[in-house]
Amino acid sequence: MKLIGPFKQIVTLSNLPLRGKLSDEQLQIIADGGIVVDDGKILDVGNFDALKSRHENIEIETIEGEQIVLPGFVDAHTHICFGGNRANDFAMRNAGKTYLEIAESGGGIWSSVQHTRNASQEELLKTLVERIGFLVSLGITTIEIKSGYGLDVENELKMLRIIKKAQDHTTARLVPTCLSAHLKPRDFEGSNKEYLEYILTEILPKVKEEKLADRVDIFIEKSAFQPEESKDFLLKTTDLGFDITVHADQFTPGSSRIAVEVGAKSADHLEATVDEDIEFLAQSDTVATALPGASLGLGEKFTPARKLLDAGAILAIASDWNPGSAPMGNLITQASILATFEKLTTAEVLAGITFRAAYALGLEDIGKLEQGKKADFVTFKTNNFQNVLYNQGSLSAENVYIGGNLIK
Repeated sequence: MKLIGPFKQIVTLSNLPLRGKLSDEQLQIIADGGIVVDDGKILDVGNFDALKSRHENIEIETIEGEQIVLPGFVDAHTHICFGGNRANDFAMRNAGKTYLEIAESGGGIWSSVQHTRNASQEELLKTLVERIGFLVSLGITTIEIKSGYGLDVENELKMLRIIKKAQDHTTARLVPTCLSAHLKPRDFEGSNKEYLEYILTEILPKVKEEKLADRVDIFIEKSAFQPEESKDFLLKTTDLGFDITVHADQFTPGSSRIAVEVGAKSADHLEATVDEDIEFLAQSDTVATALPGASLGLGEKFTPARKLLDAGAILAIASDWNPGSAPMGNLITQASILATFEKLTTAEVLAGITFRAAYALGLEDIGKLEQGKKADFVTFKTNNFQNVLYNQGSLSAENVYIGGNLIK
């Protein structure tokens, strides 16, 4: 058992609700605080001197200088297991080329599929671990990671096995998701429906057998899979015992409604979501996950986060780090920019990258600094927690704790 502190401010998030809008006045801030950790979990949070008196003969881990502490961040949507580079896509897009023109010239998702298939397991693992390390350095302690650049049995399993192996190289919690339904690969001879059936019969049983992922994702869009075939696929994946999430409403509306109808944990993207579907999401337990990195990478509008919160939805914010549309990977910068354009309070942003994002992943033991939660937290060398978003990612995390252990 040890007491870590003193911290200038502890922002616990412990009293905030799961859904709807939040004011900064709702934030619980403990001045000159400390955190008692026992066996990887939070035992007590409060005033540092009071904790020291209450817990006699406790080990003290002293924090030097003025620092504030927040719950460890959760990035609930990434594609960071990939091979190759799509910088040329970005340059072409900025030069005015369309998605179709980029794809026809050898870019797009299919480019990443080819690079990932051709990459060795050693190369993919090395680059994945490096990207995980970068995210952890930002204070992100839980990371969702998708497959989806393999698109056949051999290579989808290769990706998921590498994600599983990466867990041995980090103390961050990795949450794998099978995104074999990213798009129908060019070398598959058959229809969309036949490819989805191939996933159900050939890929997912092996994923289940090897315990490679408990979650399945699908990209519902004109360029990928259509609404009705996607709904049928998702219902069948739930019958197989998987949780589901959906790439929804990125360019055209309507698929977020399907996510709700099939009981998806989250509907991610939502840049094209219309008002009636915002209300539909708000009445559900499906998390609306904004991906500002994709908006920045593509030059598209942002997810209507303000409307979603005002309607009572559960809003998470994730990076969508991928080699094509969202290459930045800096969740804090993205969330800060989203807040500026969508007029989100600091409380709403912090909730969106902690406990609300954790809920999207089906995790209840992280995201708040309170008794019984896993002792994942991040500190910043500042005397005011507002400076974290104010500096839009340029204020680096000072220390990162996972399970109460200092790892950065």
